[in-house]
Amino acid sequence: MDPKSIVAEIRKERPHVKSVYFVGCGASKAELYPGKYFLEKNAKELRVGHYTANEFCYATPAGVNEQAVVVTCSLGGTTPETVAASKKAMELGAAVVAVTHDGESPLAKNAHYVIVHGFEKNYAAKLEKMTNVLALAVELLNTYEGYAHYDDMQAAFGSIYDLIENTVPFVLPAAKKFAQEYKDAPVIYVMSSGATQDVAYTFSLCLMMEMQWVNSGSFHSGEFFHGPFEIVDKDVPFILLMNDGKTRPVDARALTFLHRFDALTTVVDAKDYGLGNAVDSSVITYFNPLMHTAVFRVYAEELSYVRQHPLTLRRYMWKLEY
Repeated sequence: MDPKSIVAEIRKERPHVKSVYFVGCGASKAELYPGKYFLEKNAKELRVGHYTANEFCYATPAGVNEQAVVVTCSLGGTTPETVAASKKAMELGAAVVAVTHDGESPLAKNAHYVIVHGFEKNYAAKLEKMTNVLALAVELLNTYEGYAHYDDMQAAFGSIYDLIENTVPFVLPAAKKFAQEYKDAPVIYVMSSGATQDVAYTFSLCLMMEMQWVNSGSFHSGEFFHGPFEIVDKDVPFILLMNDGKTRPVDARALTFLHRFDALTTVVDAKDYGLGNAVDSSVITYFNPLMHTAVFRVYAEELSYVRQHPLTLRRYMWKLEY
């Protein structure tokens, strides 16, 4: 089902939804973040939560009941913690929406509604999970509270996939340069702000530590001056995902400091890829993470080629019981 149809069905059965919870693990948890961020910034009555699935199961929020919507997410739909969280939410009476690439997966079978997204076809397809979750959040807000920029969001949804596919070919030169400069880095730090905060988290947690076995850390650009800036020195490797929108000054302040001490700095700036030409300024903040995710997938692929370490290589994941 599509997000609009799902929310229309939920409204028929639950006219007084009070809470929305986003639940997942790893990259899937991070891809829920833009939806959570959107609701958090715009909802005046709906309560919003964002949980790693295992904690959701062991320390379930008190608001998970008949007046809650729980969105669970897993690419393959088999992540045990997320499947368990879906079951838990259903047991407590919440409306559960599963977002997955496999419509026949255990996650899909333990939800009231299912959004099946693409992945393999192209870079835009890899963004379908995040885009559908953001669209679901928009429909929930517009249905239960109203949203003044609803039409602007719909226009952006209509153009973002083409923008991403048209952008990817132009990313390669910068991605190859990044790969050469960072291939031997013992550690890589990543930061961003706003709706893109968890894209930095994903790059660090999944693309670097999980897929490249490179030590990495991520933090909010606004938190940079409350601890992390003490490790800045010449040639220490940093990545800054710079946003086009309300939190750009937060990113810019961190960048100024990095340049001041000659840190090895890679900046991926949403403005460089024409996001502002395709998305209205009133909603551009929420589309930064889509652009950054697509662009940085190319960066990660180029790094993996230079390091001769495929993104699919694992030591423990899927090979051991854990």
